[in-house]
This record gives sequence, C-alpha cells and structure tokens, in this order.
Amino acid sequence: MSLYDVLLNDSGRYFLLGNEAIVRGLIEAGVGAAATYPGTPSSEVGDVLSRIAKKAGIYFEYSTNEIVALEVAAAAAVSGVRAFTFMKHVGLNVASDAFMSISYTGTNSGLVIMTGDDPSMFSSQNEQDNRHYAEFAYMPLIEPSNPQEAKDYLVYSFQISEKYGTPVLFRTTTRISHLRGIVEYGKKMEINRMGHFKKNFEKFTLLPSNAYRQKEKLIERFNKLKDESENSPLNRIEANGSEYGIITSGAAYNSVKDALKELNLNIDILKLGFTYPLPEKKVAEFLRSHRKVIIFEELDPFIETKVRMVAQISGINTQINGKIDGFSPWSYEFNPDRVMDSLSMIFGIERRKRETYGDINLPKRPPVLCPGCPHRATFYAAKLVTKQLRLNDPIFPNDIGCYSLGYQKPYQMSDFLLCMGSSIGSASGFSQVTDQKVISFIGDSTFFHAGIPGLINAVHNNHRLVLIILDNRTTAMTGHQPNPGLPINAYREPATEISIEEIVKAAGVKYVKTVDPYDLKETMIAIREAVNSDGVSVIIAKRECALLRDDRMRKNGTWIIYQVNQDKCTKCMNCVRNFSCPAIFVDKDGNVKIDPVLCDGCGVCSTNLVCAFHAIERVEK
Repeated sequence: MSLYDVLLNDSGRYFLLGNEAIVRGLIEAGVGAAATYPGTPSSEVGDVLSRIAKKAGIYFEYSTNEIVALEVAAAAAVSGVRAFTFMKHVGLNVASDAFMSISYTGTNSGLVIMTGDDPSMFSSQNEQDNRHYAEFAYMPLIEPSNPQEAKDYLVYSFQISEKYGTPVLFRTTTRISHLRGIVEYGKKMEINRMGHFKKNFEKFTLLPSNAYRQKEKLIERFNKLKDESENSPLNRIEANGSEYGIITSGAAYNSVKDALKELNLNIDILKLGFTYPLPEKKVAEFLRSHRKVIIFEELDPFIETKVRMVAQISGINTQINGKIDGFSPWSYEFNPDRVMDSLSMIFGIERRKRETYGDINLPKRPPVLCPGCPHRATFYAAKLVTKQLRLNDPIFPNDIGCYSLGYQKPYQMSDFLLCMGSSIGSASGFSQVTDQKVISFIGDSTFFHAGIPGLINAVHNNHRLVLIILDNRTTAMTGHQPNPGLPINAYREPATEISIEEIVKAAGVKYVKTVDPYDLKETMIAIREAVNSDGVSVIIAKRECALLRDDRMRKNGTWIIYQVNQDKCTKCMNCVRNFSCPAIFVDKDGNVKIDPVLCDGCGVCSTNLVCAFHAIERVEK
C-alpha cells in the first residue's frame, strides 16, 4: 500500500513524517481548499497533497507566490469552505500584507496558516522567529512537538478558527516537519469543497472606516482567545513534585525531555502547545509553585518575555532563567546537548563525558550544482565572457534557488542576495550608483514569484543591466514542483503555459534571447551582445533540470556518459578548476577522470570551450 493510500485510510496507526501527518490532519479536519508556494521545510505537504487532493476532494494549487496562496485560501474560508495555506517562514513575509488584513476581517469558516520556521537555517537566508507574527496580528498560535501532535493540533486549530471566526497561525519547524513518528488516526470529517460567499461590506471590505470598527472586534476576539488558551488541552503540566520547573514548547520540548533523562533530573514541565495568547493564569500558578523556572524555546525569547511580564505584574519572585539572562542561546536549533549545557550551568551539574572517537578532520563538503546542471554551463559561459571582454569588476546580483550556488568557487557569481526577486531590484540600484557592469541571475519560478515587478521597474526607469533567467523548467530546489512556466498544474494535468519570453517582451525589453545553456558558444554570443546593449537586456537560458532529464533517460532505457581519453589529456586541469563538475576528479596518480556513476552525459565538458584538446569522449551505455 502506497503512502498516498495510507493517508486516505479511515483508521489505523502509521509511521509518518511530520509533514505527512499534517496532510492527514487536513483530511480529518474536512479541509476543502489548500494553496502554497513551495518552500522547505513545508514542501512535502504540497508534494503529498498534489498526489491525493483530487481523490480526497480537496482543491489544491501551487500559487505564484505566498500572498496569492493566502488570498486564495482566505477567499475559500470566507465562503464557508475550510481552507489551509502553508509556506516557509520567509514566505510569510511575502504574505504579510494579506496576513494582517485577514486577521481584521476574520473568516466564516476555518482558516489555518502554516509557517515552517527554519532554526539553524538549513535551507534559508535567515532564521526569523515567526511567532512574532501571531502577536503582531492578534492571532492565535499553535505549536506541535511531534507528528501525532502535528495532525491533532491541526484539527484543533480549525475548531478554534471556526469557534472564534479567526485565522490561526500553525507553526512548525524543520525538525517537526521532518521528524517521523507513530500517528494514530482519528475520524475523518466530510469535506465541503464548494461554499457560497455572503456579502458583508463592512466586514470584508477594509476601507479605513470599516477597518476602524473591525479593530475593536479584533481586540474583543483576542480577549476571548485568552480564556480559550487558559483551558486548552494543548497547554499541560507534567508534574514530578519538583521545586523546579521548565516552560517550553515545540521542538525544544523534545530536547528538554531527552536532556532531563540523560541528567537524571525530575523537573516539572509546563508544555505549551497553544502558545499565544499565553495562558497567563496557568503560567502564574506554575511560577508560584516553583522556586526556580527555566524557559527553553528556540530562537527569540518570545515566551520568556511574556512569562517575565506575568511575574512582574503578579508580583511573583520566582527566579526565572532563560535567554535574556544568558543561560540559553538565542540562535540555532536546540538539541539535548544544548539543553544539558544550560541545565548544567544553572544547577552546577558536572556532565558525564560522552564517548568520543577522537578528532576526525573531515573535509568540508559545500553543496554543489548537480552533474549536468544547466546552470553550471550558464555560469561558465558568463565567466568566459567577462574575461574576454575584460570587464572591470562586474557585479553579479543573484537570487533564491539552486543557482545561488553560483556563489561557490570557481564561479563566484553571487555578489548580492537578499530575498526572492531581489536580483533584479538590486541590479537596478547597482546600475545607477556604480559604473560597473551588472549581470544578474534569477530562476524561472522565482521570476514568476517576485521578479516581474523588478523587471518592469528596470525597464520603466531605463536602467542598464543584463538579466539571465535560468529556466530549468521546474521549481527544483524545493522538490520539482510546477510553476506557471510549465504546461501542467499541481495535479500534473494540462494547464496553460505562461511564456517568460512573451512576458519580458511585453514589459518593454528590446534585447531578448532564448538560448540552450548546453550550447556554450550560443550562450556566450548572447551574453556578449547583451552586455554591449543599452538598457535592460534579458537572456533566457532554457534547459530542463538535469535530474528531470536523468529520470526521463532512465525510463527510456538510454544512458550516455563521457570518459577522459588519457592519451589526449594534457592535464591542463581547465575542466577540473574552471568547469568544476562533481563528476570530474583527479585520481591519486594525477590523472583526470570522470566518475561513471555521477556523469549524466550532458556533454558540455567535451566541447572545445572546456576541453580544447578533445580528450573527453562520449561512451554509450
């Protein structure tokens, strides 16, 4: 039985990923509509939904970006259909305008907004703590600690949303999204996909006069949510009769449990699952009944600040330790060792030394572009052109996607990167305040997500820059989800393909050229022409992701690799140092070779622009 069948079962106990458990929660909650823009660590929710949504009776789409996804879900929720939208933590920045407003309007049916936060920045440009968004918007915040809670708490979140007519912020982290655990199923609700929108101008049209009145209703609703949090089963005390206590939530709770077991400590725990509004009365009671309370939470002192506020207002003198007084780190993921370090410092405990295996000096293994990646060929061509034209210190703004790995040597073509779409806007700025040539890079999915406004701005203001759109025919970094540039939708069914080239021309760009990056000569000619053109020039480097190509070739039963003819090889090392495909290596005898397992047969390395001596030859398998 496949995972997709398992998630649709009526009952059972299954070993699920946190994100898979969330999909099951959507089914049990009777959600009728879901929308997202893919982003790790939330991507698997969409990957699974795209396979089962139709069978489950759920409408699902990959939206152009996060704010559109939230707007789609919000429209469903105000029409009486339970709706869900999910994104990574920085995606909520993109959706924040709609996020704040939907809190004012409220909903007619359940609306849950999932943020996948990324402590330690495994796949992100920052590790912002999105719990602050809940406080910012007076919105209830729910945080699970394991896959079972991810499912159950999601169902609960929809109940809270409908009870109070409010959206709910559902926060996971990378560790919770990617943790596996046993999940016991509950009863499935009937899914209602079609609703009816009843007009209510004062509620749903946020003109200033209407928003003014809605703010008062928002505060009234928030005060009721305080009582709900006090009585919520998600906030529980694990009592061990100790004079010491710990307040924690989310993934930090799991590390606390492991650390206490390792140190053989019996300390009472107040575990918060309904994190905001904080259950202030429960917290005050917990503080009064303990001599010392330690707060463990990942990232910012969100809970700690509020706990200290409760203690001050209530006149409670319990000693509180956490981040603010330096007993707990502010950054990165928590693990049992980090919790044990804090507990050892607070209680003066000498930790038992763990067994070590000596110092192992492992080489650094930075992420690299895959063998056959078309982006490598594009970067290589751009590098050659900048050398041929002897450009004086050109600037290379880059963007979010696989191609951000252009930052690595030998290309080093990522001088400035802020966020999705920033390559074009920043390129405009550089073009106006420096006399350096500006060549920027953006992917196809990122272009649709956030690049189009920047391009229009650049054309309108007559900026001078070269934009290379790296169209690998997918949203590769997050797992090959479709984007508007493909002729398929989330269900892999036929859909209208939006032409990047036509959009660029419609924006007023005069020099537009589509090239195959595997054709280095053609790509170099286009880049040279673009650099020498006035205004905004756009090159679309169009070639599908190597992983998609590999999969298709395997299915067709064809495979091609390349090998180095040692009789022709002069050991000039250009292919190793400057092209730098991970399939090419130097053996212990100093011979350049190609790993047949890694080589995917793109053939770019065999061209005379990489190997001038034609030593790299094709081998059919």
